[in-house]
Amino acid sequence: MNKKRQVLLYVTSDYLAAVAAWTLFFIYRKLVVEPMKFGTPVPLHLDEKFFLGIFFIPLGWLLLHYLSGYYRDIYRKSRLQEFFLTFLVTLIGVTILFFLVILNDIISTYRNYYRLFGVLFLLQFFLTYIPRLVITSITNYRIHTGKLGFNTVIIGSSEKAVNIYKKVKSFNGRSGYRFIGFLSLKPVKDPPMARYLRYLGQLKDAGHIFAGNPQVDEIILAIEEKEKKEIGYILNRLFSVHAHLQAIPELYDILAGRVRMSSFLGTPLIEITHELLPAWQTVIKTLMDYTAAVLVLLLTLPLTLVLSLIIKFTSPGPVFFVQERVGRHGKPFNIIKFRTMYKDAEKDGPALSSANDPRITPIGRFLRRTRLDELPNFINVLKGEMSLVGPRPERKYFVDQILKKAPHYIHLQKVKPGITSWGQVKYGYAENVEQMIDRMQFDMIYIENMSLYVDMKILSHTLVTVLGGKGK
Repeated sequence: MNKKRQVLLYVTSDYLAAVAAWTLFFIYRKLVVEPMKFGTPVPLHLDEKFFLGIFFIPLGWLLLHYLSGYYRDIYRKSRLQEFFLTFLVTLIGVTILFFLVILNDIISTYRNYYRLFGVLFLLQFFLTYIPRLVITSITNYRIHTGKLGFNTVIIGSSEKAVNIYKKVKSFNGRSGYRFIGFLSLKPVKDPPMARYLRYLGQLKDAGHIFAGNPQVDEIILAIEEKEKKEIGYILNRLFSVHAHLQAIPELYDILAGRVRMSSFLGTPLIEITHELLPAWQTVIKTLMDYTAAVLVLLLTLPLTLVLSLIIKFTSPGPVFFVQERVGRHGKPFNIIKFRTMYKDAEKDGPALSSANDPRITPIGRFLRRTRLDELPNFINVLKGEMSLVGPRPERKYFVDQILKKAPHYIHLQKVKPGITSWGQVKYGYAENVEQMIDRMQFDMIYIENMSLYVDMKILSHTLVTVLGGKGK
């Protein structure tokens, strides 16, 4: 599967639809609406406004489609959902254009406004939806006929796994699954599943196994009743695997809240979703991150220069402190902060700071109370390594210790680490691993309740902390 090519196909289709819709709408205004106003035919002239519109308006439509999340999950589209999403986005876009462009038209009667709105809506909707319908139908046909498929692995080795495998196969390839093997939870000898699929190994080695095989697109969870207690362990092990996770319906009772009850191409499975935010909120959150990073770095440039001079001349050492941290999906990155400790503060090994830590410089204490030491973190945001709001990133040295005591900590890595977090607001800096685990509870609550509203609430609390110098 070539996902980039499929996305490009939809983007090109939407762009050409927007160009065609605006061109036909412009012609309609000139040949139909304006003669009503002037009482005489108006010559068709493609003026400057037309060319400006033909350049900017299609780009605006692409932005709206992107914000709606249409270009995500590109091979798994429902034509009914596609219809309603296209209808809704078109309605929003045409309404915006109406107030920005059409409302300025001089018209003979207010009924022309309704006519203009309706014509633009119909042109934009049908010219966008019909090509989408064709592309999606062709894609679904290719999946149903086996020309396009998803590399699939089954987690389970017993008769139940065999039964679900047979059920999926009974759809004569219409499910789109291409099975490449199965994993067992524990060591097994002559598993029933081995009669049908290649044995890839144990779940504990999933990361290495999947790295050495073709990209896995789908994982089907088919475990026995007695193995249900292992669900937490299974989800932790599969956390870093970027694949759609399906499960047998019997697991719904313990997966409730983390599943999406939708039939994927008719298969008897439920989908365990890893999406913490609706697609449009995810996109807006990302746009907010980049916009805020640019604005903050520019507006605080004088403050950054002043703080840099103070740090440089009050203690020996570099102005900035760069340290490797664990980011989203366990990927390491170098966090950038203002240095708040004396040089060689960790010459005896990694150590967390405490309330009266003698390693912290006088200016460092001020920076920590006001959170200004995190100001260079916006460079990490601009690089796409961090977000405005998200769990604070830790060093691998401490992450390994936390995981031994609280394995579910791994789920904090579902999202980008943040400059501020609910744990940081409610708890502050942690002085030991136990406090890190205590702070983690607040971040887990954030993960389960993520929304743009919650982000704004956390940012407002952080602003109060910064202005009041109340940081711990």
